[in-house]
Amino acid sequence: MNNKTNTTEKNSEKQLPSVWTRAYTANSEWPDKDEFLDVIYWTRQVIGIVLGICWGLISIKGFIGLMLFVLANAGIIYYYFTNFQNIDEEDYGGVWELCKEGFMTSFAGFLVTWIIIYSGLHFESGSV
Repeated sequence: MNNKTNTTEKNSEKQLPSVWTRAYTANSEWPDKDEFLDVIYWTRQVIGIVLGICWGLISIKGFIGLMLFVLANAGIIYYYFTNFQNIDEEDYGGVWELCKEGFMTSFAGFLVTWIIIYSGLHFESGSV
């Protein structure tokens, strides 16, 4: 309870913009590391769903689709925290820790979306 009170007092002393505002603003201040990790996690989930829809619509198949997803997902997140937010990676355990934050759940969401969209658009009902 004491931690919660201290956090509330700190936030009330210096009013920070909302997490969403800081996520979309370059070089934002992230006093609470967990908030930034949450932004990375949820951004990665959105990227996974969007890429799954795109891959299904343009009919990408197989290993190429998987590798393109890994490269795009990691590349976008890496660019976000190094160039857009300019955070010190060592404060979060290094680049690897930030790059793997939420990756597996994003991958699962990507696969489900990709399979559903691809199957729905590119298979005829009699061929299943």
